[in-house]
Amino acid sequence: MAFVGRRARTLGSRIALLYVVLLATVMAVTILVASSGISLFARDTAERDLAASARVFDQIIATRQRQMADAGEVVARDFGFREAFATSDAATLASALQSLRDRARVNDAAIVQLDGSVISAGAGGTIDGQAMLGRLESGQDRGVVTFGGADALASAVPIEMPDLAGWLVLVNTLGKDDMAELARLSAVPVEAKVIDKSALSARLAAVSLGEIAEVDGAKGERLVRVSAITSLQDNREPRLVLSHSLDAALAQYNGLRIVLLLISVLGVLAGAWAAIRLSRGIARPLQLLAEAARAYGGGAVAKVKVQGAIEVRSLADSFNAMVDAVDEREQQIMHASLHDALTDLPNRRFFIEKLDRGVSRQSELHRTFLAFIDVDDFKAINDAMGHPVGDELLRTVAQSLQDRFPDAMVARFGGDEFGLLLTGLDPAEDCTAIARMLETTLNREAIIDGRGILLSASVGIAIGPQDGDSADSLLKSADLALYRAKSDGKGAYHFFEPELDAEASRRRRMEIDLRRAIRDGDFELYFQPLFSISENRVKGFEALMRWPHKEHGMISPATFIPIAEESGMIVQLGEWAVREACRQAAKWPGDISVAVNISPRQLVADGLATCIAQALAQTGLSASRLELEITESVFIGNVDRTLKILHSLQLLGVRVALDDFGTGYSSLSYLRSFPFDKIKIDQSFVRALEEGGSAHAIVRAITTLADALGMETLAEGVETQELFDALQKEGCDMIQGYLISRPVPGDDVARLIGELQPAEARFATG
Repeated sequence: MAFVGRRARTLGSRIALLYVVLLATVMAVTILVASSGISLFARDTAERDLAASARVFDQIIATRQRQMADAGEVVARDFGFREAFATSDAATLASALQSLRDRARVNDAAIVQLDGSVISAGAGGTIDGQAMLGRLESGQDRGVVTFGGADALASAVPIEMPDLAGWLVLVNTLGKDDMAELARLSAVPVEAKVIDKSALSARLAAVSLGEIAEVDGAKGERLVRVSAITSLQDNREPRLVLSHSLDAALAQYNGLRIVLLLISVLGVLAGAWAAIRLSRGIARPLQLLAEAARAYGGGAVAKVKVQGAIEVRSLADSFNAMVDAVDEREQQIMHASLHDALTDLPNRRFFIEKLDRGVSRQSELHRTFLAFIDVDDFKAINDAMGHPVGDELLRTVAQSLQDRFPDAMVARFGGDEFGLLLTGLDPAEDCTAIARMLETTLNREAIIDGRGILLSASVGIAIGPQDGDSADSLLKSADLALYRAKSDGKGAYHFFEPELDAEASRRRRMEIDLRRAIRDGDFELYFQPLFSISENRVKGFEALMRWPHKEHGMISPATFIPIAEESGMIVQLGEWAVREACRQAAKWPGDISVAVNISPRQLVADGLATCIAQALAQTGLSASRLELEITESVFIGNVDRTLKILHSLQLLGVRVALDDFGTGYSSLSYLRSFPFDKIKIDQSFVRALEEGGSAHAIVRAITTLADALGMETLAEGVETQELFDALQKEGCDMIQGYLISRPVPGDDVARLIGELQPAEARFATG
């Protein structure tokens, strides 16, 4: 019995020891997994915080530069300042610069003259104007410069009187104190330095720009991010270096590791004291915690149930608190992924998710109202008034839609496009009334920064289930309706109609055929004569593109040109038209010229000047016999770039004509900016001559203006002798229209010239 008792005690001890060993092993694994997860979490958090700090630095630097530029722009536009600069009034300039420096709270305000010399407000160090001159002349207005031996932020504002006379430059240093002040605004303790690329250590030079890397240093492991800063001086490549101690980030969680270790020790002791009794109260919670820790280490977010001994509950609470912190961060990230940063509206992804749920529940008794909204001429507003005004306009549109339709989901799809969704609509609900509410909400005057801007938007509407039984079909229907609304005119709404789908299919087929026709060379050029009233003869022909489709016959340019514009194929078509027009015109007698229309997309595409030069060289056509016709729409966007391209074309020796003159809102400004060779009076004014009224005065004003500027005038759409006589009386130089001839194929040009020359006298009067 004693032997059996000893065996039992030995067996019990072994069982207890085994239990304790197992418990200790589980706790050790739990600590390792949790510690690994904590380390991964701490490292990831440190990287995200450093990235956030980098964005904060970028925003702070950009804001400071913008504030300096705004302060400088006020002074640069001041008449008194420009007068003092023009008269070299040193005292007034010094006073203005000192006042600007003090008011803007910068280290220096200076003037960089066109020769690189500097007029400074400070008595100490100043900027190197010669080193900045190249960057300033290239149009760069912000960056880092050297000031008093230190790096400094600089913002430059051109001084125009009205031509460029110099630049007003504001400078703010980036010394140790300045960088420390910026660092204090960061979410985590960071060390910030501005170092030239050439002075970077080998370890920092190996770090990719914008990436976060781990670097060993004298103070331990650090996370480092190197980003480029724009330099406003030649031969400088400054880098912003942000570093954050990885050891310090990991040390924040040492307390949690100690708690884990302490709980493990207590758990082992408790297991030794009451292995069997407490096994259920300790083993199970620890097992759950170990599983959660392993899941967390694998990337999943899992919480554990708080139960068992106090130590286990403390560990579980700490672990759950960590999980909650991670979950909160993920929710913030999720919100950012589902919402638009500018307007804080749901984005397209979130909108489609809501639409999917709405469509799944829709029926004839619970309809879905889907609207696509596109702000009209937003790019022109952005270019003319600046991106801040454009952004504020988008926020105004977003707020107006939310205020007017509080029960709807309003989303921004990107750019100037919005979506509006109403689900569960009763059959008695008047969708037309909703559309009119949308129209009145979106088409009004908006006040942005104290300025009135005429807001206009086009709306495409689809109603489910009649217009689509799935989210994709409803989206497609609304998109087609929006396309029709924009085609019919701006500031209007359009409901989806089945015919729109058929029309879209036709457009897709047309685009496929168009691409094939370009490949196979199926296009032809027709030519319409340009008749000179003053010389009483044909002086040229306008090249007009025609497409003899193999199945559908002759297709109107009004049908295929818009498709070519939208798809970008107009560039290929335009280049072919230039080469073909030059080839045929080279066969014409005398000085008869050829005019070719240039689309806006073709004008800004690379290689237009090269294409024209090659066409002239290959055909032997004199450059003076080629005329390029453009419309005012080419000026929408970057006007300076457009004018530069037009001047380069004129340098080739070709003539440039402004087509459809008078239909745009800023025709006169274009005439002032560029010396056109010819102005084509739009046929709407020509036809109005038969109706009397102000048309005669308008045409007379155009011809008088063109004559004063040394430009020819050509009237389009002349179909009767009465119009011919009226245009001759009003001083028009040339005419084009059915009165002279309809467009003819290239092979008939020679015949037409022969027929018209003997008959020219019939167009003469008097």
